[in-house]
Amino acid sequence: MFRFSKPTRTEIDQFLSNATADSFSYTEIGATLDAQRPAGYADSDHNRILLGTGDENWERAKQAVRDWKMFDLGWCGICWPDTPIEEGRNVAMMANHLGIWSLNGTRIVYTLEEPNRFGFAYGTLTNHVECGEERFSVELDPETGEIWYDLYSFSRPRHPLARLGYPYARYLQKQFVADSKNAMIRAVKGA
Repeated sequence: MFRFSKPTRTEIDQFLSNATADSFSYTEIGATLDAQRPAGYADSDHNRILLGTGDENWERAKQAVRDWKMFDLGWCGICWPDTPIEEGRNVAMMANHLGIWSLNGTRIVYTLEEPNRFGFAYGTLTNHVECGEERFSVELDPETGEIWYDLYSFSRPRHPLARLGYPYARYLQKQFVADSKNAMIRAVKGA
């Protein structure tokens, strides 16, 4: 959904309500779990950043994921950040770029709750401009105590405007990664 004004709460809620009947826009559901790019996807990104060390920072990192802090970016965010991290939950990614607002539907595909890894992946719905999946996780290295924020995604343009503006779409994806890593650092260090 593209528009020239910011969507209202009512419009976003209606978008999310409509998403309950929507389906994934791709068939490789869950493929981010093993970080292998499926065939047919030109774009695959794997990024990591060190968030800190120790038990206190580990708990902060997990809470930051629960609170969707990786989307606390200003130019883009998640609707709504109080949505529980549970398989099957729908959220909308809202972005403002070049004076245009967009809403893109996603659904949580799986969650990770392991002793040294916590997070989730969401997949694009048919009302998303891209087609693919993205994993957001934090990982604790048991030997060093280091805590890493890890993002892995695969995608391809789905909407005609995303295909037409492919270089700009890739720029936005890379900007999201950089801003998301900084948001997670802020969330862990500023807690």
